[in-house]
Amino acid sequence: MPIKRYGTVQTGAGGKALPFARAVEADGWLYVSGQVAMEDGEIIDGNIIAQTHKTIANVLAILDEAGYGVEDVVRVGVWLDDPRDFWTFNKIYQEYFGEHPPARACVQSSMMVDCKVEIDCVAYKKKGA
Repeated sequence: MPIKRYGTVQTGAGGKALPFARAVEADGWLYVSGQVAMEDGEIIDGNIIAQTHKTIANVLAILDEAGYGVEDVVRVGVWLDDPRDFWTFNKIYQEYFGEHPPARACVQSSMMVDCKVEIDCVAYKKKGA
């Protein structure tokens, strides 16, 4: 089964090339790289609410591009800059994943870029379905 890569030519903050794919698909599995509240190569301004909505929108856009939906997500990883944002994040997260809750891990971590949240996920869709 061939491996398909999505978004291998992308730029981040300051227009620098990013050395990874936004997602990689293999045998029905889609691995979405960590997404942040980035738009046009820059982190958007805003609090945890605005950044969570944008980050999830970025994840959903990649899923859609690859032909997957939120119902296909089996695992989500979440990194929060500030643990005090946990309950606010959860409320917004539930708006998107409430009907199809995947397995999830959520940790507090220092971020590599100036953002409040990062999300990655793994989705599965049986080929030919």
